Amino acid sequence: MNTKLSSRGQIVLPAELRRADELKAGQAFEIERVEPGEYRLKLVPSENNHGFVDWLLACPEKGYFVPVESESTDDLCVIS
Repeated sequence: MNTKLSSRGQIVLPAELRRADELKAGQAFEIERVEPGEYRLKLVPSENNHGFVDWLLACPEKGYFVPVESESTDDLCVIS
């Protein structure tokens, strides 16, 4: 398969490859120069739950959750 380098330095992966490997926009890749004119492109595994913490932190602002008073464990005694 062939592709071209754009004036902005971008290379398009052909649709056939994207479909075969179920690639989605925004996925990260690592590129390595093997030798002049030869490059290796590797998909970088996505982080589990990427963006999940940010989403949870935004929830109170969106009204999804209501803060609940909780008991403190500071006053608990250790029984031996």
